[in-house]
Amino acid sequence: MTQHQPLTVGSRAPMFTLKDAKGNTVSLRELIATKPVLLFFYPGDMTPGCTMQLCAIRDEWEAFKKADVHIFGVNHANAQSHTAFSDAYHFPFHLLIDEGKKVSTQYGAIRKFFKTLIIKRTVVGIAKDGTIFYYKAGMPKNADILKALPKK
Repeated sequence: MTQHQPLTVGSRAPMFTLKDAKGNTVSLRELIATKPVLLFFYPGDMTPGCTMQLCAIRDEWEAFKKADVHIFGVNHANAQSHTAFSDAYHFPFHLLIDEGKKVSTQYGAIRKFFKTLIIKRTVVGIAKDGTIFYYKAGMPKNADILKALPKK
């Protein structure tokens, strides 16, 4: 595992390109050119904590939509798993496939559990200039995330 500088508010966000569950290519560089991005790194599809966190975003979708921000869930599960999870809970945002947990590692959203690397729940907000404006591990309240968004 390569060691990266820990990311904090004000750090440059590592650029990445990942596939979503439908096979579309998602490029951070292209996204931030249009509006800020929120990444919700989470350990597993269909797990209680992750379901609760992503459903809370879904339930407050109008507030996130009004904030005019791209939102993505990110973990290492495959397209089939992401599609089943998203369909079961009617997520209005896409889930990205972080094969090999490479992006999660770059963003410090990873921890070691015995010999296994597990994605740790982490929320990262990236401004249009590519800097991180929000970085918090765990399950921060949606109100706190929304409050941190750059003003238009």
